[in-house]
Order: sequence, then C-alpha cells, then structure tokens
Amino acid sequence: MLKRTIVGLVLAPVLLVVVLVMPKIVTALVVGIFCSISVYELLDSTKLVRNARMLLYTTVAAFFVALWSYCGCPDVLGLLGIVAFYALLFSEIMLSDMKIPFSRLAMCMTGGLLIPFLLSSIVRILNMDEGRYYIMIPFVVAFLDDIGAYFIGSFFGKHKLCPNISPNKTVEGFFGGLTSAVIGMLIYCLILQIGFGFEINYLLAVVYGLIGALAGVFGDLTFSVIKRQTGIKDYGNIFPGHGGILDRFDSVVIVAPLIEVLLLLIPVGQL
Repeated sequence: MLKRTIVGLVLAPVLLVVVLVMPKIVTALVVGIFCSISVYELLDSTKLVRNARMLLYTTVAAFFVALWSYCGCPDVLGLLGIVAFYALLFSEIMLSDMKIPFSRLAMCMTGGLLIPFLLSSIVRILNMDEGRYYIMIPFVVAFLDDIGAYFIGSFFGKHKLCPNISPNKTVEGFFGGLTSAVIGMLIYCLILQIGFGFEINYLLAVVYGLIGALAGVFGDLTFSVIKRQTGIKDYGNIFPGHGGILDRFDSVVIVAPLIEVLLLLIPVGQL
C-alpha cells in the first residue's frame, strides 16, 4: 500500500503539468505515446499477438488516433488510415499462408483503433472551448473512485463484488469509490465556481460523479477479464505498485468518453 501511495503522489503533479500546463499539442503527443505503450502492453503481455510487424502497425496506429483527435483531420484521411491499417494486418495473414488467425487481427483492430479512440477523449475534451477547465474531470472521477474503493475496501471490505474477475474488489469498496467520486466532483466544481467564475449545476455534478464512477468500475473490470482469461497479473510494471499504463488508466478508457458525451450534451457548468 505504501509503494502504491508514494507512486500515486509522484504521478499526480506530473499529470497536472501534462494536462494543464503544457501546450495542447504536447498533451496530445503524450496521450498518443500512452496509447501506443498501453496497446503494446495489452497485446504483448497477454501473448495475444506475437507477430512483431503486427505489433508495430498497431502501436503506430494507436499513436496517430490521438493526433487525429487533436487535429480534427478530415474524414477522408481517417478512412484512408483505417484502410491502410486493415490492409497491412490482412497482408500479414496472407503472407503467413493463413497461419495467423483472424482473432489476432481483431485484437490489433481493438488495440489500434478502439482503445486509443476512447482514451483520446482526453484530447477532444481539452480542445473544447473550456477544455482546460474540464480536462481534469475524467481523472478526478476515475482516480477518486479508485482511491476510495481501494482504501474503503482495504479497511472495511467484507463482501466480494466480482470474485471471479477481480478478487480484491468488495461491495463496501464499490460504494466507497462511488461516494469519493461524487464528493471529488462536487469539490472540483466548487473550485471552478469560486476560483474561475463558472456557473455550476451541482445536480449535474452529482450525475457526473455517479456515472463516471460506475463507468470506472466497468472499465476496470473489462480489463480485469482479459487478465484473468490470459493468466497475467499486470499488463506492465512501469508504475511500481500499480502495474503498467493500462493497469493505471484502464478505468479512464471508459470514463473519459462518457464524460466527453456528458459535456457535449449537458455541460456541468459554463463561464
């Protein structure tokens, strides 16, 4: 627990600098690198894709999805990129005399397009009119849900939530995380109101916290399913006590796009 806490305290200011201080293009590049590494972790650690060229195509595609989200490239370029990625993957199947199964291509498409597109909601939120103020919402909700669930579950957890998928998750931790996410969202909105003059709808802030926390749990569980089915503990070891990038940001993969949708449909506040 101590190692996990120390690493979290070190990572927090780094995250703040990346999303709040750096130019938007730099943030997009960092997100692209994170997407590439996380996808590599997913495919390599699970041994679901062992072809070096397919791994290369997939990690490159993941990086460019983040840049596409930043630049808002025309649909024609996005379509051409997807077609090229598709063609390269199928070429590997053909060159292998069909020894490479289609399921491996499907994993590459998931890793190279779907996961980076979801995670790149961070970039698209940043590009909104008040993006610099909204950008922390996915992290506040996802990380406070995780922190609340971890500590409440560690000290008070008695009833297993999904023992076959994530043995350490408890019902008590689930509600602790839910409560932490809502409180964190309310505090963050209060900061926006007092510090930056936002008009805040606090009922929507509660909705953001609840939906975001539920999405965070679901995102965590989806990647836990993959780990259980492939027999691994973590996707990587970049962050001691946390695992790899995908282990740390698995919940953000689902939380960020849902927060993006909420901000587009029912903004929690405005200047």
